[in-house]
Amino acid sequence: MRITIIEDNRALASAIAYRLRDRGHSADIIHDGGQAAEFLKQEGADLVILDINLPGKNGLDVLKELRGEGVSTPVILLTARSETQDLVTGLDSGADDYLTKPFEMDELEARVRALSRRRNLNFGSLETLGPLQFDKTQRQVLHEGENIEIPRRELATFECLLERRGRLVSKAQLTDYVYGVGADVEETVIEPHISRLRKRLCNYGVQIKTARGLGYMLALEEE
Repeated sequence: MRITIIEDNRALASAIAYRLRDRGHSADIIHDGGQAAEFLKQEGADLVILDINLPGKNGLDVLKELRGEGVSTPVILLTARSETQDLVTGLDSGADDYLTKPFEMDELEARVRALSRRRNLNFGSLETLGPLQFDKTQRQVLHEGENIEIPRRELATFECLLERRGRLVSKAQLTDYVYGVGADVEETVIEPHISRLRKRLCNYGVQIKTARGLGYMLALEEE
């Protein structure tokens, strides 16, 4: 799942991202409310963790803007204890859940899991690719109902390619998806993930095509 963390406390944002990435999610970090609104319009997300008190544009304005444009992405608000009225306003404006700082990472994880189950109809269905199915909720690749064991980085790579099936996906896009926007990694880190994933998928008639200098594309062998 691709999760966007909008939090101006850099240490907290990094800690949240580290925990989510360790659980196999893609995590993007944005520190400014104005930048966050533009990022979400252009890139989208499966779930947003949104602090209320942000520079540039506060979290409530970001939320209202998203909902006003018909964006139904699930949102978990982060709030300080002194911001109770803002929290009520946020829930009335379309937030799905909230956490009061300070909080335990285990609790945040539980809220993410619960919210993903509640929004199952939106992004939790099975997607079919030839003989394979991808369960977006469980984040599993299935063949004849059996889970294919795929390491989390390769799984995130597969997820990104599947979301953009039929289109070229650049190394930069893949790196941002797998490691998160702003991660201090080179684009070349994606190459071994592609290589290993390609070997796993070829047994099922699924290819990862390469367009040199442009990127990669997921396709069935007969396509």
